[in-house]
Amino acid sequence: MPDAPFRPFETALDKDRTLSLVRAALAGAEDGELFLERRRGEALVLDDGRIRTASYDASEGFGLRAVNGEVTGYAHSTEISEQAIRRAGETARLAVGDGGGIMAAPPMGTNRTLYTDADPIAGQAFPVKVDILREIDAYTRALDSRVVQVTATIAASCQEVAILRPEGGLVTDIRPMTRVTVSVIVEENGRRESGGASGGGRYVLDGMLEASDWQAKAREALRIGLVNLRAEPAPAGVMDIVLGPGWPGILLHEAIGHGLEGDFNRKKTSAFAGLMGQRVAAPGVTVLDDGTLPDRRGSLTVDDEGTPSGRNVLIEDGILVGYMQDRQNARLMGVAPTGNGRRESYAHAPMPRMTNTYMLGGETDPQDIVADLRDGIWAVGFGGGQVDITNGKFVFSCTEAYRVKNGKVGAPVKGATLIGDGATALQHIRALGNDMALDPGMGNCGKQGQWVPVGVGQPTVMIGGLTVGGAAA
Repeated sequence: MPDAPFRPFETALDKDRTLSLVRAALAGAEDGELFLERRRGEALVLDDGRIRTASYDASEGFGLRAVNGEVTGYAHSTEISEQAIRRAGETARLAVGDGGGIMAAPPMGTNRTLYTDADPIAGQAFPVKVDILREIDAYTRALDSRVVQVTATIAASCQEVAILRPEGGLVTDIRPMTRVTVSVIVEENGRRESGGASGGGRYVLDGMLEASDWQAKAREALRIGLVNLRAEPAPAGVMDIVLGPGWPGILLHEAIGHGLEGDFNRKKTSAFAGLMGQRVAAPGVTVLDDGTLPDRRGSLTVDDEGTPSGRNVLIEDGILVGYMQDRQNARLMGVAPTGNGRRESYAHAPMPRMTNTYMLGGETDPQDIVADLRDGIWAVGFGGGQVDITNGKFVFSCTEAYRVKNGKVGAPVKGATLIGDGATALQHIRALGNDMALDPGMGNCGKQGQWVPVGVGQPTVMIGGLTVGGAAA
């Protein structure tokens, strides 16, 4: 990447003096960098006809990291100055000591840009956004008399980062993010249910504020709410499951993706540790983590260590072929970084994290997959979930699901939870649809207290023998 002027946030830092401070802090270390960040975000929330939240947040700061083997020294500050960087360097060195390590080679450069550098907040004036929220409210209520509450959100943010390494390399990135969400509560005969639709990505708000875009979200939110109004109690027991395309890939992300991150495998705390080159999934199953998809929520031109993001194959035709790596874990495991070193902000050290994680499609018509379901659940929407990385055991709640018997889709069901473990679920995949889709752009991922935006995706998938927790046997 061409050298950029060292004024990412209009600071008064002098590049040469700052570089000397970074070099002094990392003397004898094996890796490290100065990470500078400025972040601005705006969120407007209309709830029940009133503007409930209208917030604008701004923050900036730096983090200085020194790495030696498995040890990391990290210090951060909201004050971007030479004096603060000098103090941070002294603190980071306490963990590294005298070191004696050899500095790792810097990341490769890139001229690729995956998203716009336009300010997503400035595209539309504040009063215009308020008026659109009111239009969303009025439009959604007019769709159906059973709508009793509407919540609509317009959010935009911009993160600017600069990464200075001891050899003098400087990488900068401007990362926009936008999202529009519509949620409804519907009521009929004293019963209330909810539905929601959301989407966004690394682009400006203009297209998302067009009526055709938010009206589609409003209709989808209403559709889900009305489906849930007629939902019956979910059955319980062990049965085959068909997962819909797109957002249901969140199960793949949680139950399998985290287990393929480098740090868990280096420490042998993952259910997939030591299985490289072995079959971990049914034939035909290929899983990737791809940070190079233009404009996607989880994409990054470069990760938070300055490594260009990659299209990384994790499982190929059922065989485990790769893990997601940051620089530290890659070096300790003797492999190349994959562009997955991510951090929530300047106040956090990077670690291996997912970007856009998805399963490739197969050749089967998704209607045929549902028709082959003898007695089970067709789950097309998911809410929250939990997973234990050490054994891959997961619990996920369905927000939209249907009972299927002898290939016939029956009534929607409420209260269904899917219980299983990722390693077993991969082995029991029986069919892959030809309808692979990515989610609409609404995912966030938590790990060790850090949250980052991510994407997920998959085709229609049949999994045999999952446990369904429900309201009736």
